[in-house]
Amino acid sequence: MNAASISRYWTIWRINLANQQVGYKQSDLSQARDFFQQQVHDCQNDDIQSTLLGNFYANHLAEKDLLNRGLAGLCLRCYVSYPILKACQKIDSLFSGEKSFSYQDLLSCVLDDDGNRLVILDCDRKTQLVLDEHGIPHTTTYKLFTVEVLRKFKHDSQSSMSLDNWTYLQTKQNPELRKFLAEFGFQHHSDWSLLNRVRSKQLELLVKRSRQLITVFHAVYRRDRRERKQMEVGKCPDPTISQLQEMLTCLQEDDIIIKTTDELKRELKQVASQLRQYDIWSYREPLEVPDHNTGIYKPRKDLPTVSYDESHLEQQEIIEFLHQQLQLILSEAIAQEISQTIAKLQNSKSYAPLAQKYLPGLQLYYCDCKSLKEVQLLLGMTSWDQTRRILNPGELLSKVRILTVQKLLDTMLQKAHTKGLTSIPPEPEYLKTLAEQIESFVDVEVFIEAGEEIRAGRNRSLDSVYAQKLQNYLETQLIAI
Repeated sequence: MNAASISRYWTIWRINLANQQVGYKQSDLSQARDFFQQQVHDCQNDDIQSTLLGNFYANHLAEKDLLNRGLAGLCLRCYVSYPILKACQKIDSLFSGEKSFSYQDLLSCVLDDDGNRLVILDCDRKTQLVLDEHGIPHTTTYKLFTVEVLRKFKHDSQSSMSLDNWTYLQTKQNPELRKFLAEFGFQHHSDWSLLNRVRSKQLELLVKRSRQLITVFHAVYRRDRRERKQMEVGKCPDPTISQLQEMLTCLQEDDIIIKTTDELKRELKQVASQLRQYDIWSYREPLEVPDHNTGIYKPRKDLPTVSYDESHLEQQEIIEFLHQQLQLILSEAIAQEISQTIAKLQNSKSYAPLAQKYLPGLQLYYCDCKSLKEVQLLLGMTSWDQTRRILNPGELLSKVRILTVQKLLDTMLQKAHTKGLTSIPPEPEYLKTLAEQIESFVDVEVFIEAGEEIRAGRNRSLDSVYAQKLQNYLETQLIAI
């Protein structure tokens, strides 16, 4: 693992009310870092997590063991805080367009851990216990979401998903977050509820086969539900086998042959997923309502008036500028670092003959997703270790990150100077704060994901922003050769 990925175990992402524009900040927890560096020595992420989870879930009651359990949990709480943040941003992007909330609002539902106290689980892994300053566990009424994510995680199951994916799933299903979205009209319905309540306007959006599936679903499922209306409590249960069998028979009469009830359920769920995006918007409250006297639609008076605050527009302009510059600077940094690496190889007594294989090697690694072992065989290098030393994707990533931060910092300082926000040279405190914000920004936008791709090994997917930029550069260079 590279440094950026390892630091996730002692870097916690938490709400930052002082910076409402971003809404969060990252903080290094020395307590977690010291414990991690003392207790964890394996560099494979799966092994690291197994070690930490094993400690966190342990059932030892000695005071020292309780402390270690709490510290292991703290490292894991740091780790899951990042996918919680990313999940909020991703959920926010799903509701893009005109809406009355942002991902910063979602953070208050789930990013509730400041990492200031050690927390363990009780013996049956059901209750959170807070350790006081003497290491004595106490029950608590407030449950940290990070700990709830870990409490429900089944790390020893072969079928379990990764901790990152599990965290994303748990964030999406967080009751507070769903309640928040429901307040804005974004209600959650099960697949069967969506299919049961689909309206004619939604049907128009679907292909013929999907419409036929829904027609048959209504003929059987909705019929039975209406007949049992007095007994239902509101939720739509899974269709029974007999209902699915009847649907299959009806579909056969329409020349739609589906062999099994499982296949039918899968197709129905696919139709439901198509409906879900439409459903999101169908529940939005209108921004305009008809005037009772004139019948003309006018903006709702209970909604806040849109105000084009000048300072807000300026902040938006800076944020857009920051994103634009990151894209440009990242490409420049990749080109510059690759060029310098080739020059360094050419000037090396040991590696000069291999300099010409650097670009093809990167192409095999990043464009063709070959492992270092495969690159070694394809390029005729003497060993895996030699191939690693020549290509060294982790070192390249680290150098590109440093250069990107430097270039982006210089650019933003110039921008701030033209806006009258700082002098050149800037005040030390201003420079320190800006540098921290930019480092955090580029890590979130680019480098954490890029680092995880490298450590993912053989089955990695190389579609991060960094990988895409690198691929674009390599394609250009190899065409020119």
